[in-house]
Amino acid sequence: MTHEIKAPPRQIGLWTCLALVIGNTIGTGIFLIPAALAPFGWNALYGWGITIGGALCLAYVFASLARLMPEAGGPYDYITSAFGPMAGFFVMWAYWISQWVTNAGIGIGLISYLSPFAPEFFARPGVGPLCAIGMVIMMTAIALRGVKASGSIQIVTTILKVIPLLTVIFVAVIVLGTGDGSDATAANIAPTPISIAAIAGAAALALWPMQGFEAGCIPAGRVLDPGRTIARATLFGTLFVGVVYVLVTLAVFLLLPSEIAAQSSAPLADLIGRFWGSEAGKIIAAFAAISALGALNGWVFLQAEVLLVLAERGVFPRFFARVNNKGMPVYAQLVGCTLSVALIATNLSGGMIEIYSFIVLLATVATLVLYLAGAVTMLALIKQGKAKGAAVTFAALVGATYALWTFYGAGAEATMWGAALLATGIPVYFLMRRSSPSASESLRL
Repeated sequence: MTHEIKAPPRQIGLWTCLALVIGNTIGTGIFLIPAALAPFGWNALYGWGITIGGALCLAYVFASLARLMPEAGGPYDYITSAFGPMAGFFVMWAYWISQWVTNAGIGIGLISYLSPFAPEFFARPGVGPLCAIGMVIMMTAIALRGVKASGSIQIVTTILKVIPLLTVIFVAVIVLGTGDGSDATAANIAPTPISIAAIAGAAALALWPMQGFEAGCIPAGRVLDPGRTIARATLFGTLFVGVVYVLVTLAVFLLLPSEIAAQSSAPLADLIGRFWGSEAGKIIAAFAAISALGALNGWVFLQAEVLLVLAERGVFPRFFARVNNKGMPVYAQLVGCTLSVALIATNLSGGMIEIYSFIVLLATVATLVLYLAGAVTMLALIKQGKAKGAAVTFAALVGATYALWTFYGAGAEATMWGAALLATGIPVYFLMRRSSPSASESLRL
């Protein structure tokens, strides 16, 4: 049962905020991306450098915006402070779509990692998608129990999901340190010539597993001491994930022949199995499922925060701002859950892979809209004299350039999907403006 509309309490501290950043960034992508990057050879590491550098610049921009507007409700308020409520609405509308689409994708990925434990069961028609639907509904039910319930799961799963990644790095250190197989490490890397095109291709692939570093900013209205907490969690979490990703990719490149890594459906499991036995594959699959579960928990929690802020600011129906006795926006959660379930349900008669590529493309493009808007917002605030500093100016310029370059690299189809996502919000925005012409604007500097 819901209560009257009221501001949710601030309950998210540094560790939960950090767990959101790390846990939402580390999902299923890193367990597969080394295989996709293997054919690129050394170009992949240059691509990682560009992607992580761009992500760190964008993370610094969002951290600076959080420090500049500690009372803001998240990215909507940041963007509105520079460009007004219309711009804020459309950017966050696209981002909200990316969230429930991502939840559908993570749910499918989670079941894919569980399937080796019961192959006959999951091979039955419709079983995989139905189980994915069940996972989304379960995480929604947990989110409705409040910040503490979701936060506790996020912290535990974040700790667990880094174990296999650190294990891969540990194995590489031990093998290289003892000299076992060290003579063959250089030959294992694909001999692909270094080129701008190859580096760009690798960087575009590396963006998917890096998405989520902005997660600490989304529930800004719930964060304790947001100016400090969000900034520290965003910067440290992004740096930690970036370093781990590079080391994991390098470990796979050095210890698995490129032709094996490129054909692998589970490169981390193959690497561990090469040195510790074939049963390691199931262990890695179990940790990958835990990683997906943690990411699903975090993204389900955040999907309602966007609608909550939009409703509080008067650019979305006010009933989406109503919270239950745990301070959670019930209707916003139910809408996000329903849309994720509907997207998965469209695939009930097909395989688990067909819809996944579409989901990745859709979510990536929608998230890029937010990244570009965040960087441009900071540049606008600097021009208006509301923010200053050489470091943040540099970060915003690099971040905006990186976002534009990645948008370009995503191709014409991705650009069309981005435009389509923004367009779906047009009738909603103008209907709300017509029904509430004096809708409140967000925080202004």
